[in-house]
Amino acid sequence: MIDLSLIWIVIIAVGVLIYVVLDGFDLGIGILFPFIQAEQERDVMMNTVAPVWDGNETWMVLGGAGLFAAFPLVYSTVLSALYMPVILMVIALIFRGVAFEFRFKAHRTKHFWDKAFIGGSILASFFQGIILGAYIQGIETTHGIYSGGGLDWLTPFSIFTGIGVIVLYATLGCGWLIFKTEADLQNKMYSLMPKMMLALLIIFAGVSIYTPLAHPEIAQRWFSLPQLIYFSPVPILVLVFSFLAFRACKQRKELSPFIYTLALVLLAYTGFLISLWPYIIPPSVTIWEAAAPQSSQLFALIGALLLIPIIIIYTALSYWVFRDKVRIGDDGYH
Repeated sequence: MIDLSLIWIVIIAVGVLIYVVLDGFDLGIGILFPFIQAEQERDVMMNTVAPVWDGNETWMVLGGAGLFAAFPLVYSTVLSALYMPVILMVIALIFRGVAFEFRFKAHRTKHFWDKAFIGGSILASFFQGIILGAYIQGIETTHGIYSGGGLDWLTPFSIFTGIGVIVLYATLGCGWLIFKTEADLQNKMYSLMPKMMLALLIIFAGVSIYTPLAHPEIAQRWFSLPQLIYFSPVPILVLVFSFLAFRACKQRKELSPFIYTLALVLLAYTGFLISLWPYIIPPSVTIWEAAAPQSSQLFALIGALLLIPIIIIYTALSYWVFRDKVRIGDDGYH
């Protein structure tokens, strides 16, 4: 018999990963705005993502809809626990989305929309990191119902992971701008990216040390077989790809820094999955315990299998059409 819960968890996990990658560098553009003061260079930065930013967020919607359809217990419990940071993240995304539309049409108020774009990008990234940290810490439940407090999500660890996601997205944004721009702006990103990479390595080290120390159940999964075999290459590969990214920046390669940063994202994500598997509401509820009835999962899966290829084709086509470099003076987004 086909394990529909496993199929759904793969769909949701892949959807979240794609969202982190695509909307990650997208949000990273806004995070990097304060480092660039020239208006024309800011126009170029925004134009590199303006044609695709709204499509990137489709994957967030897919993840939420997948949880609602396949794991309604997770949808209700986790959202109850993380209602406040989720709402604050959505508000930040709204400000950021409006800034895309208004900034290119504004003249005297353009500085205001710059600030909205910066603030929306930083806060959306920060609250995504808060959500990640609170999720790793675990959700307190009683008979499948959230039983924790309204501010359980706000801890030093979740704040640290919030800052970590900001740094991660900024690093992705640097890599993307190296690939998509040229001249002075590209040079500035070549100079900035090694600093971001160093900060990212510090974040990775902090999370890797704190998580097993604060959560014995995660430490047990990390250092027991077969998880130890799966997990042991991750720290080594992180160092390898970090070295390659530093070297690529020094050698002024255009695509490699972005690719190596994507590899670091994938490694961090696999470490996250290994740490929590098979719990979907950590630390106690597994994916099978939280699953919807098989008939509901099957019905939703049929729709997903029809829609996901369309989303993939649309996304790939968007990036292919707008594959060229963006330069000062290009018409851009209107």
